[in-house]
Amino acid sequence: MNVDAKRSIEQDIAHHVHPQTNLRQHAEKGPTMITHGKGVFIYDSEGREIIDGFSGLGCVSLGYNNERLAEAAMRQMNTLPFAPTFYNRSHPRVAELGERLIGMAPGGMNRVMFQCAGSEANDTAIKLIWYANTARGEPQRRKIIGRIRGYHGNTIATVSLSGQPHMHAKFGLPLPEFKHTELPNYYRFHIDGESEEEFSARMARSFEELVLREGPETVAAFFAEPAISGGGALMPPKGYWEEMQAVIRKYGITFLVDEVVCGFGRTGNMWGAETWGLKPDMVSCAKALSAAFFPISALMFKDELYAEMMRNSDEVGVFGHGYTYAGHPVGAAVSLQALDIYDEIDLIGHVRKVSKRFLERCHALQDHPLVAEVRGVGLFCGFELMRDAKARIPFDPAWKVGALVQDFAHDRGLYLRAIGDRISFMPPLIINEEEIDLATERFKGALDDAWAVVKNKI
Repeated sequence: MNVDAKRSIEQDIAHHVHPQTNLRQHAEKGPTMITHGKGVFIYDSEGREIIDGFSGLGCVSLGYNNERLAEAAMRQMNTLPFAPTFYNRSHPRVAELGERLIGMAPGGMNRVMFQCAGSEANDTAIKLIWYANTARGEPQRRKIIGRIRGYHGNTIATVSLSGQPHMHAKFGLPLPEFKHTELPNYYRFHIDGESEEEFSARMARSFEELVLREGPETVAAFFAEPAISGGGALMPPKGYWEEMQAVIRKYGITFLVDEVVCGFGRTGNMWGAETWGLKPDMVSCAKALSAAFFPISALMFKDELYAEMMRNSDEVGVFGHGYTYAGHPVGAAVSLQALDIYDEIDLIGHVRKVSKRFLERCHALQDHPLVAEVRGVGLFCGFELMRDAKARIPFDPAWKVGALVQDFAHDRGLYLRAIGDRISFMPPLIINEEEIDLATERFKGALDDAWAVVKNKI
């Protein structure tokens, strides 16, 4: 490690407070300092080459060092580096991006609002749902339902909606308007002899019972990712979305589909909604919208909701919501370039092609003594780690088996994410078959390393 890298680490420990991090451990050990990237590889301050098996945070769809995206940002910075979208002002790039997104959106969306992050998009959606319900004469419809282990952001509202207990602890959250229905993890939670379809029907009954307990007249919306990223790349069981959407329609609940992770090709379609036949009222997206080269997100919705917004705006005199950097011209320019690249390289076709190799290599790991189940779609795969796969006996949480695998993978040159004792594997969408082979080989080595430690405890 050179002097500059050592100094960066010292500065980081001294002043930088890291999100989603064990602060005590960080103070003692310091960060992994990533210095640069190229393609699907990142490089740390110790000179290690690491395959990014988690796409940064599920966002680096086109990998690193993309000259076209960098040039698009520079051109826009030289032309118009900032322009507000408040007070009837706009600029050409955001107008073009709005039209482009609506033209490709699932579910007949007509309107779009821009923000800087997925959290802000989902937070805005909550406000707009409440706003529209007030215009409709249903101000009591304020309760928003998410799922246990679901994730929709880290604002006060969106983290309340997210079913992540460690993000609620010590913050006095969740807020009372936010409720959570069950996590549809078939492997862990099915009753012996229960089929996936029967399990899905039970999940929907539990959801309906929650709606009835709370009072359907008070339930405003249900938020869900097509496949749950924050729960560890958890794929929906057979029949799940058909059953859940029947309950949503029965009680007139607004359905927001959170495409922040699944959108723009991750599942082998442009949208996760296409992959699983979802019919959203609203759609949020971010991450791959700009291929992570600029912070930007979008919330799309239908004209019906916009009409209710207009009614309130007429009464108050203004639509009193917005963010300074919403629709930032540089973010819009980069996003337009990213969408162009997706089309030109046929990104969806590429994902479908290489996902066959990816999922084949991932499923081959199910025979490993640490792995109980492997499920995936496209370039998105989750691994359930279990002490006894047949009896479904989990590891002692104190062993932190998932974190052990994650750390060994990093040592071998593969960045993965452990979420409890689940492993999420979602590489950049440009990954090729040779890189998939290398990544899964390193993953197998990390599982072997972890098993060498864990087997002595069993």
